[in-house]
Amino acid sequence: MSKSGEFCPRCGDDVPERPEPLPGEPRDRDAALCDACYFEQFDLVDAPDRIEVLVCSRCGAVHRGNRWVDVGAKDYTDVAVDEVAEALGVHLKAEQVQWGVEPEQVDQNTIRMHCTFSGIVRGTPVEEQVVVPVKVSRGTCKRCGRISGGAYAGEVQVRADEREPTKAERERAMEIAHEMVQEREADGDRDAFVTEAKEVDDGADIKLSTNKLGRALSKRLVEEFGGDFEEYATLVTEDSDGNEVYRVTFSVRLPRYRPDEIIDPEDGDGPVLVTSVRGNLKGTRLASGERYEARFDEEDAPDALRLGEREEAVETTVVAVEDEHAVQVLDPETFETVSIPRPDFFDTNADEVLVLKSRAGLHMVPGEDA
Repeated sequence: MSKSGEFCPRCGDDVPERPEPLPGEPRDRDAALCDACYFEQFDLVDAPDRIEVLVCSRCGAVHRGNRWVDVGAKDYTDVAVDEVAEALGVHLKAEQVQWGVEPEQVDQNTIRMHCTFSGIVRGTPVEEQVVVPVKVSRGTCKRCGRISGGAYAGEVQVRADEREPTKAERERAMEIAHEMVQEREADGDRDAFVTEAKEVDDGADIKLSTNKLGRALSKRLVEEFGGDFEEYATLVTEDSDGNEVYRVTFSVRLPRYRPDEIIDPEDGDGPVLVTSVRGNLKGTRLASGERYEARFDEEDAPDALRLGEREEAVETTVVAVEDEHAVQVLDPETFETVSIPRPDFFDTNADEVLVLKSRAGLHMVPGEDA
């Protein structure tokens, strides 16, 4: 390396020639030092003596600055690694920096982080090791505090028209609520949570953190199950600025009938397998296979007898095809040969068909793939 002709102001040794700074770039005040003197005072890493981390004992969120942050860590060691990575500083003159960390669990609340750094400075490989103790303390974040305190702004009450929601409908409604909260959490929304979700005698009650979330859940339930909802606001308090704070109840009413339910409308044309309850009531006539449709507003829902469910239909043997309108099958209870209507969905090559016996008689039922 060529010499610059200058001497180190500390030891007097020759200083190697270094590139001139670019126009406008400040001159490095340490450039006048020789390598030996420069590395005497050089620190590759700037590390704090100790790091303290406040972690929510319920959800694992980490308190940073003045807010709680969901870090998605699997345990407190992951949290400690992330916090050390945020706190350490590497010298700006270092190039090709690499580092690794080896955590040491001292006790339940203390993790000692052994960090090794390497890099190139002034063309010379350098390496430095630092040990940073991380003290983990536990608390409760604002969100978990609100949940444990039972705070909620919106309540979705799931009911049904002239019936009680099935267990499957109740469970699905609560499942959808938790799915929506998870979606919002993934987007960084810490204000979204389910305070309580439970089955009650006539449906399900779901308490949610915000009115916005309650309205969104009500809309999604109607999209999936059909029906409609109404909302009722109740003044509960005022905030610190004197603004009125309302709690909103969302009354979701599911349709009177459900898909795959078999009903007998009072129109004299026989039973119907319900296929859809979104918008109008849609279905298939079991006697003919023709399409059935009726208005399904709460006031206009057709009166009908409930005969059963598609899943209650059983297989029976086809004895003979009488004509275009009738088929002979074995009665699944008496095993006698009986004549039943031949609907459009009947497969003439079938040896067995699904049938449902009810107060309306014996009728063929289409399979789920029909």
